[in-house]
Amino acid sequence: MTQPRTPLRILAPEAAAPAIVRELSRRRFLSFAALAGGATVLAACAPGGSGSPAPQASGGDLEGDVSVYTWGDYDSPDVVEGFTAELGPKVTLDSYSSNEELIAKLVAAKGTSGYDIVVPTGVFIPQMIENGLLTKFNKELLPNMSNMDPAFLGRAWDPGNDYSVCKAWGTTGYVYDKTVITRELTTWADFFDAAQNEASGKTAMSDDPAGIIGSYFWANDLDWNTEDPDELEACRKFLVEEIAPHISAFDSYPGTNAIPQGTQVLMQAWNGDARLGLMESSEPERWQWVLPGPVTELWMDNWAIAAGAPHPEAAHAFIDYSMAPENLVLNLDYIGYNVGGKDMEAAAEESGLELADMIFFTPEQLETMHEQELNDSQTTRVSIYNEVKAAAGA
Repeated sequence: MTQPRTPLRILAPEAAAPAIVRELSRRRFLSFAALAGGATVLAACAPGGSGSPAPQASGGDLEGDVSVYTWGDYDSPDVVEGFTAELGPKVTLDSYSSNEELIAKLVAAKGTSGYDIVVPTGVFIPQMIENGLLTKFNKELLPNMSNMDPAFLGRAWDPGNDYSVCKAWGTTGYVYDKTVITRELTTWADFFDAAQNEASGKTAMSDDPAGIIGSYFWANDLDWNTEDPDELEACRKFLVEEIAPHISAFDSYPGTNAIPQGTQVLMQAWNGDARLGLMESSEPERWQWVLPGPVTELWMDNWAIAAGAPHPEAAHAFIDYSMAPENLVLNLDYIGYNVGGKDMEAAAEESGLELADMIFFTPEQLETMHEQELNDSQTTRVSIYNEVKAAAGA
């Protein structure tokens, strides 16, 4: 990666407070609940607004600009600037740290968020569709969808890709400072052991319920989608009582500052963010990336258009532009995640992409990765996440 990374404008705490998503049902429209600063905000979601195709492009100038609410530092500046130079609309990027934060923002806005494009993780998409938070694609405006690898299309959460298409996918692991932790760490159990010992007070976990809660189940080789109350209670007790006091930060993007600046010793991280942190560190040999056993996560983030998007044609155009072969490669190089295009590994090899083994995984590694499922335990899981944060030594 040769280009500088562009910092994103982070929403103020009062606008992007950590959110609780209440029980989500596939059978009926329910409210989401967002918990911010002790106040509970309930917003009813109307079923309308998610089924109408976007208007056809008129062939003239695209209307307005494009506002994207996405994960931090998730688009190549070359792609963003190229889109504006070629097609006109400027692109504004805001970021969030969890799907819960994204959903709470959209629910509170009731279709008036002002965002055109959002990038939810796949497992959240069915409930977002049911609750009218997304707009159906006009696929005639997305011809570059043909450049996507069929392996990353037609996922269970949106079999027809009517509302979403792969933006990037990856996994969750961790990075540690080898000058402080001199033994080899290979598992999630090792992560927790080091957090309580060499890295106590210098350990960061993702600011994301899935990663925090999941790590306990991954360490114990248990089904991380369990709804068993006893297993969830054991998870809560371990994380809140034994791990939280050793946590110094909740940071979904340690590759931006914590790794390059060496402010933490042990950091939970998504693979692409960890890769960028290693590349930007002045001492890359100091850090070790771990894809931990025995199991870990597989996630896929997806382009989608928000309900009430003020500029739907421009939104389609930016998504389509990002799926052009040359732009898929630019985003692959910049964000360090597999972007789901055809022949991405060959393109990476041809371009001499650094640390490609942190992006492309062997069949054996893929066997250890499991997707999250939303179920009736979601409220409990987010409650555990909030308890961990409250009990942390940060």
